[in-house]
Amino acid sequence: MGIRDQLGKDLDALDSEAGGLQTVSADVIDVTEDGRVNLRMMGADIYGVACTDAYRNRKAGDTVAVRRGAVPVVLWRLGEDPAQAEQNDVEAIAEQAARDVQVVRAATYGTGAPAGSGWQIPSAVYVRKVDGRMELYFQVADASDPSPGSPAVPSPKPATISPTASGTWRGGRPDEYASAPTQGDWTGRGNRRGAWFYGSAIQNACAGKTVTSMKVAFARKTGSGVNAKRPMHLYLHAHSSPPSGQLNLGSGPEDLLRLSVGATGTATLPTSWANALASGSAKGLAIYASGATDYMSVTGGRITVTFS
Repeated sequence: MGIRDQLGKDLDALDSEAGGLQTVSADVIDVTEDGRVNLRMMGADIYGVACTDAYRNRKAGDTVAVRRGAVPVVLWRLGEDPAQAEQNDVEAIAEQAARDVQVVRAATYGTGAPAGSGWQIPSAVYVRKVDGRMELYFQVADASDPSPGSPAVPSPKPATISPTASGTWRGGRPDEYASAPTQGDWTGRGNRRGAWFYGSAIQNACAGKTVTSMKVAFARKTGSGVNAKRPMHLYLHAHSSPPSGQLNLGSGPEDLLRLSVGATGTATLPTSWANALASGSAKGLAIYASGATDYMSVTGGRITVTFS
């Protein structure tokens, strides 16, 4: 039996047994680390809903079609054709890849002079390295056949920096009971503050370059606080590694990201924060909240820096 025939039989069975496929629309609250989604469907929040492969480029704010049932499944996204956005993504990737390719048509050698016309013996050869790649310039006697134009110097590649360490502090000292950076107080034993540390990696990656933006990716752990979206209260800190005493907070808070349970998200840091991290006057990121309202544990902390 073909796939189409089997699908027809399945749909017919569903129609007779359950009054139809019972597909409804829903709004995506967040996307989780494992690719599932948290949904607002028919006035209720549903967490960790699986998706078919047809639902690509998943993101918060999407409107999707959901097959109802004991185990709901997201079938596809509703709305505009995503082809143009996908084409833009492909073109951006192709442009970055092309920057890594040496633009020499052929490189050959032999014991005699090359065959064919147009060859010149350079009187001087110049070489330099730009953005990790080699540039060659040949000084020749006759430039009646104009040289190909030199492409503009590309922007440096984005740098991705992962934390070298992370942790949680409570009562002025490290909290060994927290498995990931945590903010707030769920049990009444005192407010927690979490942090991510990068040593000098951010400053080193930005040395001699102009920073355009810094983005940081996080994921909210399950089993920490209420399931609904809550804000991360972000701060800067000046510790290059985890302190043995209190974790001191710097500039903040900035509520750049709101996450529901299990969700992932990316926040763009304020320009002043990016400058502080690039210069080394700040070393890392922290979270802190008071009480149970915004209690959560968070993993991740990978920073992506783009340059101009």
